[in-house]
Amino acid sequence: MQPPADNTAPEGQLVLAPLTTSAIFLVVTIHPGEAGDAAMRALGEDIGALVRSVGFRDLDGTLSCVMGIGSEAWDRIVAPAPPRHRPAGLHPFRAIDAGSRNAPSTPGDLLFHIRATRFDLCFELASTILTRLGPAVASADEVHGFRYFDARDLLGFVDGTENPVGPAMAEAAIIGEEDLDYAGGSYVIVQKYVHDLDAWNALSVEEQEKVIGRTKLENIELDDDVKPSSAHNALNTIEIDGQEVAILRDNMPFGRAADGVFGTYFIGYARDPSVTEQMLQNMFVGRPEGNYDRILDFSTAVTGSLFFVPSLPLLESLSSITAAAAEVAQPGG
Repeated sequence: MQPPADNTAPEGQLVLAPLTTSAIFLVVTIHPGEAGDAAMRALGEDIGALVRSVGFRDLDGTLSCVMGIGSEAWDRIVAPAPPRHRPAGLHPFRAIDAGSRNAPSTPGDLLFHIRATRFDLCFELASTILTRLGPAVASADEVHGFRYFDARDLLGFVDGTENPVGPAMAEAAIIGEEDLDYAGGSYVIVQKYVHDLDAWNALSVEEQEKVIGRTKLENIELDDDVKPSSAHNALNTIEIDGQEVAILRDNMPFGRAADGVFGTYFIGYARDPSVTEQMLQNMFVGRPEGNYDRILDFSTAVTGSLFFVPSLPLLESLSSITAAAAEVAQPGG
């Protein structure tokens, strides 16, 4: 785990973990009441130990888990404890309605992004987490991701080519000096996209390449005089004050061959979620309006949630600092 530029920042969760061959994306909602809130705080304190316990079965399996907290859960469970203010970029996922193209906002209090080189490790950790939380939560969505050949999506194109590497990863995804209370943390947006592969495969390879903005076989970006302004990679290029800014993606394909439900699970980490939100606005509404991402003619978003990923020390201290805050709030405290 590489820290942000400020070396005094708290240790972060493993947002910057290497890409793996297997993943589980687990989103749950917490039932109202102190029992659910307490279960979540206690899990935050113990999540590192659970990962180590399961991961010890194969130390080469690179098991990791990132735990994110939604805005409603944060306000109810974390806000009573210092630091009291909500992370600046944390809010419910903002749905986008652009006629036939929609990015829905769906429920989610906690996200668990579980990664490993072996799916059994992911499965065991997800099962352990749900057993620990017990009746305090309900599953909102569970997606099993897998690596598809040479890191391609089910549309046949390499995914994640523009991901930052080296120190640029932390620069894109990890909060630094701009919010010292939450330094070492991150924001993450997740969406599940379902593909119409029959319609997609009816296109010629040349037509598909113009939708994506890259060649299919060689994974080379199309020249500007060939690439449409509506290409997926063109609309996902964001500049602020003349500088291109990036997010860190760990998308994975998912699917069930028997019933024909398959697609891409999008997961994007950012130190500022407005960057990811601008990308989605460009995709669904268009830049300019109407010049939308043609991939949405073949891919439908069915979920959408935004979470804050606390630094590891903050996550592990939620139980104790919240209890202390409650004690102070008592009469005579």
